[in-house]
Amino acid sequence: MLVDHPIKSFLDEDFLLQTDTARRLYHDYAKAMPIIDYHCHLPPDQIAADKRFENLTQIWLYGDHYKWRAMRTNGVPERYCTGDASDYEKFEKWAETVPYTMRNPLYHWTHMELKNPFGVETILNKNTAREVYDTCTEQLSGLSTRTLLRHFNVRTVCTTDDPTDSLEHHKKIADDGFEVRVLPTFRPDKAMAIDDVAAFQAYVNRVGEVCNQEIRTLDTYMDCLKQRHDYFAQAGCRLSDHGLETVYAEPYTESEVRAIFEKTLSNAVLSETERLQFKSYMLDRFAEWDWEKGWTQQFHLGALRNNNQRALRTLGPDTGWDSIGDFQQARPLARFLGGLDNRDQLAKTILYNLNPADNEIMATMIGNFNDGSVPGKIQFGSGWWFLDQKDGMEKQINALSNMGLLSRFVGMLTDSRSFLSYPRHEYFRRILCNLFGRDVENGELPNDIDWIGKLVQDICYRNAEDYFGF
Repeated sequence: MLVDHPIKSFLDEDFLLQTDTARRLYHDYAKAMPIIDYHCHLPPDQIAADKRFENLTQIWLYGDHYKWRAMRTNGVPERYCTGDASDYEKFEKWAETVPYTMRNPLYHWTHMELKNPFGVETILNKNTAREVYDTCTEQLSGLSTRTLLRHFNVRTVCTTDDPTDSLEHHKKIADDGFEVRVLPTFRPDKAMAIDDVAAFQAYVNRVGEVCNQEIRTLDTYMDCLKQRHDYFAQAGCRLSDHGLETVYAEPYTESEVRAIFEKTLSNAVLSETERLQFKSYMLDRFAEWDWEKGWTQQFHLGALRNNNQRALRTLGPDTGWDSIGDFQQARPLARFLGGLDNRDQLAKTILYNLNPADNEIMATMIGNFNDGSVPGKIQFGSGWWFLDQKDGMEKQINALSNMGLLSRFVGMLTDSRSFLSYPRHEYFRRILCNLFGRDVENGELPNDIDWIGKLVQDICYRNAEDYFGF
């Protein structure tokens, strides 16, 4: 006889929680934990100004290349993504696209973000677009960037900042006494981007301007960058970040790198080996500075960026034309981390992987350099970008569980430019609790709810608090 199982309501209070144990872990242990958003791309100037947004499109669609990719795939012309269409026209096209995003994480995120903070449980489509837009836009008059951070129980935000940034907005936020810590992160990608000689020369000049130095030698360049690293530390920075296809670990000598730097300033053509040597030298120096200050270094690895050259020329970078790359990761990572460890200069490190085929590589690589000095000193970071979804999170959690210690994981981050993205922490927490709950009810873990609940709370918040020293 068939048993009639009732269909669950979409996005109810037990969303993604498939067992009684999972529901208890989430509601009693995970749900109320604060948030440490230790990597994001929120604009600090908007927090400093306590910005309010005029409508839902401005806070939700501006700069969101996830949504733009979906809209383009759904046949929406570019003017409704990044073009000159009105804000409501852009929102209407997004609303028409949403029903076609089913089984894409955008469908979940969209409705989670409408529910929290707006309390809107209406399914978004072309027929409900006007109602949802007006309801949320009306509420935005009372929601600013700071009230949203308070609403989501965020304790610390780490933005992503170029070494030449003045950090004036971070200083204003601190001087205002805002209770949410907003700290900079040192992101020196442009400082080593030697492939585009003209852009690199312009950046060297910019560093010189900020440091009031004329830069003609590698030593002067590095002295100026070290000044900026120190400046970030004075502003409360605790982390660096690098967005790379793979880490660089090409053998070099300092004399070789000096010559390469001088060749670059004189417009000489560099070989591929010379470019790799320069980048490897720079990564080593940044890593050593991080170690000296007790910072955590982060590496976002595996993105193949700017694949559509026509769109890059027209719209610029970070507009939705990137994908997963298939780069060799293991050997250069082992050489880079091993070299630092051999000199006893290996800082706390988080590795974010974009190719799921490399999950087990990352999960085993971290074990090579955990030395007992800090719990989880080398971390396999949470599912990133294209892997920031249910399947990607579960695969990352399972790889880490199988080959490391999930219990020491520093947990979730938003990696977002939107102040409405914090329900992603809820999404992660529900997935985490569901995995633990399933194992308990399958008899694969003991029914020790207090201990497992503690581990869940550690992963959601306390591990990051201890790891970063917040």
